[in-house]
Amino acid sequence: MALDPEKKEEIVEHLLVFSRNKEFYERAGKAWKRGYLLYGPPGTGKSTMVAAIANLLDYDVYDLELTAVRDNTELRRLLIETTSKSVIVIEDIDCSLDLTGERKKPEKSSKEDHMTDEPKKEKKKEVRKEEGSSRVTLSGLLNFIDGIWSACGSERVIVFTTNYVDNLEPALIRSGRMDKHIELSYCSFKGFKVFAKNYLNLETHQRFDEIESLMAETKITPADVAENLMPKLPRDDPEGCLSNLIRALEEAKEAAAKKKKETVQPQDENKET
Repeated sequence: MALDPEKKEEIVEHLLVFSRNKEFYERAGKAWKRGYLLYGPPGTGKSTMVAAIANLLDYDVYDLELTAVRDNTELRRLLIETTSKSVIVIEDIDCSLDLTGERKKPEKSSKEDHMTDEPKKEKKKEVRKEEGSSRVTLSGLLNFIDGIWSACGSERVIVFTTNYVDNLEPALIRSGRMDKHIELSYCSFKGFKVFAKNYLNLETHQRFDEIESLMAETKITPADVAENLMPKLPRDDPEGCLSNLIRALEEAKEAAAKKKKETVQPQDENKET
């Protein structure tokens, strides 16, 4: 994982303490389980982190696709069938189902009933979509995490991933359910150096200063850094791979500046009018 060394050490230590602490969980009368929430923009390594956790602990991985689960009963059956020493993963939980904690909106008032027909058509379309989707509920998932989980074996890690942590219901990610929240963000210069060592066997290079300066001014995901540094042809050398990354950083910087300019201009025009 191309993480800052301090952050990587903290995560590894947290996982190892969990896996070696059976006596504590038995003494405290707690289920031997741990929940992790991985959040951050797309391409920042959430899926890679799941694989790294499983490799570190030597656990099996169960990738649970909630949209393919019919109801709470089937969800319960699937989770009970998982084995000890396993990582249970629900990726993009904010997109999987309506697990954001949103409740049904109250009935519209008589005044709102006089709205145009167009919104009503859109509403009917949404209802039809819900009728054909999975019926796993937020309460069903929470009940399993809190209750049945404690009675179905031990030494399990459950991982939720999301690109938009603010969209999640707080009850879903509170302590006791998701015990540790790990933010995976854009690539730092320290993260780049991990890639440079692993992909190009470089610990230093004259172009590192240029890359560090560009990375301080723009955002780039670890996935994009890896893609640009990875040699793809026999003739690709470290110099060329570093040049690819520098070009990508410059393009990202220009795109960000253009987007910022386009955002500011309409606001200025509105002020003039």
